[in-house]
Amino acid sequence: MPFGRLLLRTWTIHKMVSRNAFTASKPDYSRPNMLRVGLAFGSTAVLWALLLKQHSTDVQEYKKRNGLE
Repeated sequence: MPFGRLLLRTWTIHKMVSRNAFTASKPDYSRPNMLRVGLAFGSTAVLWALLLKQHSTDVQEYKKRNGLE
């Protein structure tokens, strides 16, 4: 049996045996999951706040080390 036919046969058997549990139902985009949306925006806001705080701390340290203050 040629390699291509053997590969096709194993792929067909694999496709029949396996199933994907993550595509059982399609998401309803007309009703967003507000908990997930809130967590996404909340975590983004927290990360930006931490970034800006770290930036201001770095700028103050830079000014102190270089005698600009």
